[in-house]
Amino acid sequence: MAATLRIQSDWSRALSKDEGEAWLSCRSPGKPTLYGSVTRRGLSSDGVPDIVASEGFVVGEVTKKSILISCPHENVSTKFLAPYTSFCRIHQKSITCLDISSGGGLGVSTSTDGTMKIWQAANGEIRRLLEGHVYDVNCCRFFPSGLVVLSGGMDAQLKVWSAEDASCVVTFKGHKGGILDTAIVDRGRNVLSCSRDGTARLWDCGKSACLGTIADCGSAINGIAAGTASTSLNLGTPQKPPSEREVGTEGKILLLAREDKKLQGVGLQSRQPVFLFIGSDAFNCCTFLSSTYILAGTQDGNIYQLDVRNTNAPIQVIHRSGAPVLSLLPYRDGFIASQGT
Repeated sequence: MAATLRIQSDWSRALSKDEGEAWLSCRSPGKPTLYGSVTRRGLSSDGVPDIVASEGFVVGEVTKKSILISCPHENVSTKFLAPYTSFCRIHQKSITCLDISSGGGLGVSTSTDGTMKIWQAANGEIRRLLEGHVYDVNCCRFFPSGLVVLSGGMDAQLKVWSAEDASCVVTFKGHKGGILDTAIVDRGRNVLSCSRDGTARLWDCGKSACLGTIADCGSAINGIAAGTASTSLNLGTPQKPPSEREVGTEGKILLLAREDKKLQGVGLQSRQPVFLFIGSDAFNCCTFLSSTYILAGTQDGNIYQLDVRNTNAPIQVIHRSGAPVLSLLPYRDGFIASQGT
């Protein structure tokens, strides 16, 4: 298990002035945490900050937007990147979920302040306040068009919103517990949701109706992801012909990140189980790297990479720290992971 090197504050702000300081920590499982700091002493002739580290840490390459710091004692180094831009006035408390429209023009986010807002991605200007859920909103995402938003809340309701006028055009009811994640099938005629009630459901947006329960696990489903399956994978056969309202489910597999330490794959059209993998702790999130390879993150900090054709053993298990893995996003040839504290 590798050591984890962290800066405990917004280092780009802390080091933007002379004698600015940011705090460091390096944590290795089973060992005492090492603490230190980095301090800015001024600017070099080409405008790059002159930064030094306290004992036990070493500052490597420094640019106007990044800083490389290592901890030789634990043989670990990390490059910290400054934010491209920061929006501080959209929410008053922690952000719980966000998404950016396919065109990149709009953002949508939910917060522990109880609000869900649409804003300009370029400058953070708030465009719409989406009101209608009772209690917390857990998840939000844009449809592929970028003009419509899907959200799910602790009120067990799934809602579809117009990003243009903030009206709620569809409300789905049927879950018995708070909705924890959603997915959109193809262009969005059908959508998916998962809940604390242990079910994953398929919905028809046009008729505002539930097309069926994809899985009933008996345990909360914390995250889902729908993707095209490898052609060599047996997805099973539906017990009855699918509804004519069901669009784009053929050849798809639905991943279920479950609270009971299980990661499950289900044929989206067949509703038949494809695989079941048992991890080290509750699974919080999952995603596709390709039609063959998937990722899933657990509460105890593990990221599992699996081949859906053979899930008897993971391809690799990545463990940077014991902090819960909260989200995973494919990016270029790799992926981005977020972890709690």
